[in-house]
Amino acid sequence: MKFISQVTGLAIAGVLFSSNSSATTGYFMHAYGVKAQGNAGVSIAQFQDALSIANNPAGLSWVGNRIDIGASIFSPDRSANITANITANQLPNANGSYDGNGRAYFVLPEIALNHQINDQVALGLAVYGNGGMNTGYQDNPFAAFGNRGTAGVDLTQVFVSPAVSWKYAANQSVGVATNILYQRFEARGIQGFAGFSSDASNLSNRGKQSATGLGARVGWSGIFFNDRLTLGASYASKINADRFDQYRGLFAEHGDFDVPENYAVGAALKVSPQFTIAADVQRINYSDVKSVGHSFDVGQLQQGQLFGSPQGPGFGWKDINVYKLGVSYQAHPRLLLRAGYSHNDQPIPAQEVFLNILAPGVIQDHLSVGATWDIDPHQELSIAYTHALENEVKGPISPAFGGGEAKIKMSQDILGIAYGYRF
Repeated sequence: MKFISQVTGLAIAGVLFSSNSSATTGYFMHAYGVKAQGNAGVSIAQFQDALSIANNPAGLSWVGNRIDIGASIFSPDRSANITANITANQLPNANGSYDGNGRAYFVLPEIALNHQINDQVALGLAVYGNGGMNTGYQDNPFAAFGNRGTAGVDLTQVFVSPAVSWKYAANQSVGVATNILYQRFEARGIQGFAGFSSDASNLSNRGKQSATGLGARVGWSGIFFNDRLTLGASYASKINADRFDQYRGLFAEHGDFDVPENYAVGAALKVSPQFTIAADVQRINYSDVKSVGHSFDVGQLQQGQLFGSPQGPGFGWKDINVYKLGVSYQAHPRLLLRAGYSHNDQPIPAQEVFLNILAPGVIQDHLSVGATWDIDPHQELSIAYTHALENEVKGPISPAFGGGEAKIKMSQDILGIAYGYRF
């Protein structure tokens, strides 16, 4: 227990102080846990480790006593392009190609443990990154509009989640996890838009600020037909987080930036003793968070609905559905192979591209492979690789900013490795 406490403390510190860029499913992670990464995130009815807390806490009833420690390396490639832009009074226009890769690699650790109290009750704890977004433009794409210096944003969201699962029947369980949120944000290089802000001194270049919040995730699981079919469902509440006071001139509702509710259902079918196919469908309600979902409408800005005001503009993100399919094959008594594919709706409409140069979360498709090797009856080593396929969205720029067209683009590579110990 002393070892577990020490490792957990180190993991919490590591996750909280890591800089996370996981813009794959909007700004949520496409998968929680390295094993789930190998299946492109399929996890609502496929319980493989204690990171089930992050997906469906009811899964703790089926994974036994264990501790899982892992880390993922993210390498995103984000960029923007502006064409046919014209500014007045002979000022320089914004036309050009812009590289948003101020930082190329990000490391995100994770840890989870599960303890079976008795035949019915299991207790667990997980620390993991819920999501994030990072851009860093050395050449400021908004320089033609009075902005100076580098431009970009840095958002990190981390959950510390204690959980309990109750196996109330021989083949069914329910679980609850408390999501203790820590998030950190910084914006740079948009101070030139001060005239469109309700609090210009707290719009940009205010450094990193942290905020906290509290929410919950509940889940259910059931195993049927002689253990061949597993079903699951999970719901995570919206988290009303503390405001980012240093950015109350940017985010709607005076710096408010909450975590949207999300929910999912899943099924896993054991086709043979060696082969399993599983699928999830998830919903993320980005539009419920005003600072994310409100449209960037120049007309409303001109009518006084400024950045930071209760009805101020946001990034215009839509609610999305996420569809995931994964397969697992026991190739050897000690080797399990995984693969998966996921697809999500596009959260960023074409008319919202201009502001989303700061947050180009346009990825829609992921391809994943992974494997787990049992070192001995107690130890295992897992690895996963995901390629988030390059995608782009382009749309018009308002005549108020010189017109023309903006295009944002992103792809990503993710490599994860994890160690599991079964007690």
